[in-house]
Amino acid sequence: MDALALDIAARSEPGGREHNEDFVVFSCHAGRGSAVLCDGAGGHAHGALAAELAARTVHRHLQRAPQWGAAPLVAAVHAGHAAVNEGQRGLRGRERMHATVVALWLDTRAGLAHWAHVGDSRLYRLRQGRAQQLTRDDSVLQQLVDAGLLTPAEAREHPGRSQLMAALGSCELPDIHVNQPASVLHDGDAFLLCSDGWWDAFDPAALEHSLRQAHSATQWLDQMAAQVRHGAPAGQDNYSAIAVWVVAADPGTPARLPTPTP
Repeated sequence: MDALALDIAARSEPGGREHNEDFVVFSCHAGRGSAVLCDGAGGHAHGALAAELAARTVHRHLQRAPQWGAAPLVAAVHAGHAAVNEGQRGLRGRERMHATVVALWLDTRAGLAHWAHVGDSRLYRLRQGRAQQLTRDDSVLQQLVDAGLLTPAEAREHPGRSQLMAALGSCELPDIHVNQPASVLHDGDAFLLCSDGWWDAFDPAALEHSLRQAHSATQWLDQMAAQVRHGAPAGQDNYSAIAVWVVAADPGTPARLPTPTP
C-alpha cells in the first residue's frame, strides 16, 4: 500500500445561539490521526462544559493509547462518559449535562480506520465523490424512520428531531457503536464528522456537490459553513464539523484529492 497522509481542518460556530455547546479537537502524529466532535446540552451553558470534557478526554485517551484498535477507541469513549458524569457533581434537574460524540481514529501506516459514536452527531465518508453516512443516529426520530412511521424527509422537519436515545453523561452506560472490523482507507477518501446543526443543512447530493468545488479540507469546510449560514433559520443551532482527507504521502506522487467518478 502507498503511504498515506491526512489533510485535516475543523470549524465550530455558535450560529444564532448565545453559547457554542459544540467542541472539536483533532491531531495527527506518528502515523495516527484522531478527530473527535461532541455536541453538548445542559442548563446554564453546562452543555459547553459537557462537550469539552467529553471531547478532550476521548482525544487524550486516543493519544496515549499504546495500541491502535477498536477496543482502545471504545475505552476512550467510556472515559469520556465517565468524565461528563464526574462533572455532574452538584448539578440537578435541567442543569445536568450530556453530550453526543463521534470519533474517527486512523492508522495511516496500516491504512485502516475505526470510528465510534453515541448520539446524533454523524460521520460521513465520501469515496470517489459519493457520500455514505457511516453512523446511525441514537434518536427517537431514527427509530420512527426505521419503523417506517416517518420518511427521512418528514424527519428533517419534525419538531422532536433533537430527542436522543443515548448520550454521554447519562445515568446508564451508553451503547457505544464502533465499526468492526476496521475499514480499509483509500487514497482520496474524505471523512466528515459533524453536529446536527451542520448535517441538517445537507443531503448526500449537497455534500457531494460541495466536495467537487473544494481543493482542500479547509476550503471544503468554508464552503459548507457559508451554505449553512445562507439557509440558517432564526435561532440557528451551533454547527461544527471536522474534515479529514486521505491523500498520498509519497512526495514523488501527486496527491489524488477527493473527486467524483464520472
